[in-house]
Amino acid sequence: MAENKSYTIVEYFGGNDGYRCGYCKNQTGNFSHGMWSHTMTVQDYQDLIDRGWRRSGKYVYKPIMKRACCPQYTIRCHPLKFQPSKTHKKVLKKMNKFICKGELHKGQDDGELMDSVCEEAGPREPNKVCHFDLKCDTNINIKGEAAECPTIVEVQKEVVDATPTGSEMPRMDPVPVAGGRTATTAPKPGIGADPSRPPCRKAKELRKERHLQKQQMRQHADDVSSIVSPDKPTSTQSNQSKTLEEFITSPENPSHPLEVRLVRSNPPSLQFKASFDASYQVYKLYQVAIHKDPPEKPSESQFRRFLCDSPLEAEYSPDGPEMGYGSFHQQYWLDGRIVAVGVIDILPTCVSSVYLYYHPDFASLTLGTYSALREIAFTRQLHKQSPKLTHYYLGFYIHSCPKMRYKGQYRPSDLLCPETYVWVPIERCIPQFSNCRYARLNQDPDAGDAQVLKDLGRALVLYRRTVMPYAAYSRKRKGSSDEGEVRQYAGLVGQECAERILLYRS
Repeated sequence: MAENKSYTIVEYFGGNDGYRCGYCKNQTGNFSHGMWSHTMTVQDYQDLIDRGWRRSGKYVYKPIMKRACCPQYTIRCHPLKFQPSKTHKKVLKKMNKFICKGELHKGQDDGELMDSVCEEAGPREPNKVCHFDLKCDTNINIKGEAAECPTIVEVQKEVVDATPTGSEMPRMDPVPVAGGRTATTAPKPGIGADPSRPPCRKAKELRKERHLQKQQMRQHADDVSSIVSPDKPTSTQSNQSKTLEEFITSPENPSHPLEVRLVRSNPPSLQFKASFDASYQVYKLYQVAIHKDPPEKPSESQFRRFLCDSPLEAEYSPDGPEMGYGSFHQQYWLDGRIVAVGVIDILPTCVSSVYLYYHPDFASLTLGTYSALREIAFTRQLHKQSPKLTHYYLGFYIHSCPKMRYKGQYRPSDLLCPETYVWVPIERCIPQFSNCRYARLNQDPDAGDAQVLKDLGRALVLYRRTVMPYAAYSRKRKGSSDEGEVRQYAGLVGQECAERILLYRS
């Protein structure tokens, strides 16, 4: 069993001051609690995101949803039950066509920003953080699994019958008139219907009859096909039975080879270091073109702090994944160069999406959707050797921001109740947002937080490089005025996390 960092060490900061919301642009409408994490175990982070926390670099924050202008609900997808929609298949087909034939339509994608939080929308990092080397060593054993990165395949486009619907009345046959125009002939008064012709029928009845005839013709064709070649499925049957992995299987002899590489970002692997500059250049182009940042804003230091630094150390276990747990960059290499990067965390029970950036020249490939589908397939691969790893976290679902509702299209999915911290199917949540932006989600009025703080004295603190329960710390610091702050922190992380995580006290 490998020896790893087994203590999470954080500094807690309150959330009383509002800051600019990156979604609705309210200057003071966003509120969150925050912690600076010097180091964090993957299990602690898993438990924290299951209580509504999220990381941006080493800063871990929890939105104050009752006060926020745009409440942010943690959302997760069930990859094992996921079936790509028609829209998803269209994106996969578009990518596959480009790989096979090189067809690329210039222009913007569908506007999906596949990130859990863009820096503009995220919280402000604290100014005062302890910069001592706060780390503790001991053993840890967390289960995981190995995986292969799947690739791409063409998707059969489903043909939709374009027959109009409605209850239109039939139009009479037009006849030519002077000047090349046409006019409609009216029946002569007093004569009535022509008895030699069939009775007039409504257009709706005619459409139904045509539709029935088409169905009978298709059925007859299927019967003939099954007699001639009983083992060969129809295109519709083949399309419906395809898995996500089959849709993204790489075609043979592609015009533009696509390779997906998983490189560890913390601690940085040799592959990560070798590709750092190319990756940063793509990020800079993305921020300027897509998020409209001024060219000087996406600096190298900002890129490192935002998307490369992570509190999650590399963790391994004998039955875990070959790459281990922690923070990674999933790089998309096209024709030998990086065109997109998905920042992800591999945790004990999920793959968590952090951010996605791509080269603006490839915006028309809808890389936000494509990368999410690849990460769902990647999660499925990880599950094969680790049954615990069953979910894909997409960050926050923000119903009050229409542009961010697309995350709810990866079904089946759940939203996290902000009060009881239980998962609720998104179909049961959406109706609750019709009346107000904030909703409890859990409909059981008697349900509560299973990890509610019961004993503050058992919460662990790190004081003068010594680990001790808060009860012992408060005795040493007679007259200390930080009990309210510590109680707030412990209530937000929950009793179990408070008893594992070390809260730094100066």
